[in-house]
Amino acid sequence: MDKLLLQILGYVVITILAVFCFIPFLLVVSSSFSDEQSIIEEGFKLIPTSFSTEAYSLLFKYPEQMLKAYGVTIAVTVIGTVLGLFLTSMTAYVLQRKDFKWRNQFSFFFFFTTLFSGGLVPWYLMITKYLNMGDTLLVLILPMLLNVFYIIVMKSFMNSIPEAITESAKIDGAGDFRIFIQLILPLAKPALATIGLFIALAYWNDWYNALLFIQNENLMPLQYYLYKMLGNMDGMRKAMMQSGAVVNMALPTESLKMAMTLVATGPILLAYPFIQRYFVQGLTIGAVKG
Repeated sequence: MDKLLLQILGYVVITILAVFCFIPFLLVVSSSFSDEQSIIEEGFKLIPTSFSTEAYSLLFKYPEQMLKAYGVTIAVTVIGTVLGLFLTSMTAYVLQRKDFKWRNQFSFFFFFTTLFSGGLVPWYLMITKYLNMGDTLLVLILPMLLNVFYIIVMKSFMNSIPEAITESAKIDGAGDFRIFIQLILPLAKPALATIGLFIALAYWNDWYNALLFIQNENLMPLQYYLYKMLGNMDGMRKAMMQSGAVVNMALPTESLKMAMTLVATGPILLAYPFIQRYFVQGLTIGAVKG
């Protein structure tokens, strides 16, 4: 009886939390389809009092540019996630190998980079002047390719994989790379899914590198393209207010922000259910085993 009550209480609490998490998303959807004037006068509402698609019409006014931005973001996210996940897992595997003589020294080197950095100006000069990666897709991929925190998490997970698996494979004549590809990676699926999701989110939401290094409009990722569009809208509205021209015209600034949020987060929301079960397993890394 106590167990049944505990389960009921758990489901009720989880349902309430899910509703509280869903309400902000519903508010974003509702506001993106609301008239700008109604938002200014009445504020944001869960059910729009004045339905309007003006924000989406403005957002997709130039569909070619939007599709290009989507294509750049998808390409950068896919390539960066695959390469980053492969390098992260391979680095973590090497660092957790007890027969690697310099693993402690390399671990300290990786950790040291999280405490100190050269600063923005040397980094900018290195990227643009010495590596000549300005206005290329490489500048959107390489700077975020490795994250020390993800390496540490992956290393901790791989430490839980029995060392006997590696030793038995070596006895059978398998090389290190074959052991890593055919044995370690399949056993590390939960960690790979979790770290892969974090890497993909970082690439998908990145706009700062594009702000610094991208001038070519054909190489603008989605987030930076939306950022520029919103900045142009704010500039246009302020210019109208200062000049006194078209004062009765309400540009869909607030509803446009909500529409941008949906456009930017939609693909990630659709991809999450496919890796949810691995993500949940990855979050339980280090839990007490019964």
